[in-house]
Amino acid sequence: MSAINHHIPEALMQAYAAGTLPRPFAIVVAAHVSMCDQCRAVFEAHESAGGAVLEDMVQAPVDSGLRDSVLELLDVPVSEPEPAAPVRSGVFPGPVVECLHGRPPRWRKMGMGVKQCLLEDGRSGSVRLLHIPAGQAVPDHSHNGLELTLVLQGSFSDETGRFGVGDVEIGDEDLEHTPIADAGPDCICLAATDAPLRFNQFVPRMLQPIFRI
Repeated sequence: MSAINHHIPEALMQAYAAGTLPRPFAIVVAAHVSMCDQCRAVFEAHESAGGAVLEDMVQAPVDSGLRDSVLELLDVPVSEPEPAAPVRSGVFPGPVVECLHGRPPRWRKMGMGVKQCLLEDGRSGSVRLLHIPAGQAVPDHSHNGLELTLVLQGSFSDETGRFGVGDVEIGDEDLEHTPIADAGPDCICLAATDAPLRFNQFVPRMLQPIFRI
């Protein structure tokens, strides 16, 4: 894997470590952390700091009835062990493999050779895989909210720079760009959003409700 130059911002990493990051973004961060030694170290540092805070908290007295209930639960046999964490499969990190339930992506054509596989879509946002042929541009757009885009294969470039495997681009209301897949392998990305994109061209705007992007 080439050097990773674009990482997860500190505020997002803190929220991820605290378990407060919305699930679509948490999936992207988890995938990046599995690929990036630097961000994995930052995440583990936040986890350790959180554990230290818990240890330093003042202990509160526990009701005897609650204590007895907890002790009774300790005697209940565990029926099934915790399942093993999904492992990487091809270009897809473990968190993506988990979202795919261990199956290959079900790609849906979006036009101009671009394909998507919608992994999750709910109140907190959506997360999807995007497959963009080398040399192909994504229609220029801006954002109504936050977008995290993690490169899994190939690379793309836009007005802010170049993003290769493992890199994460952070898009917000201030970013308007036209990502273009670089020459070489087709670009595969994992992208999460918490609001619809704002496309500047008529056709993408018309198709937007169909593809839920």
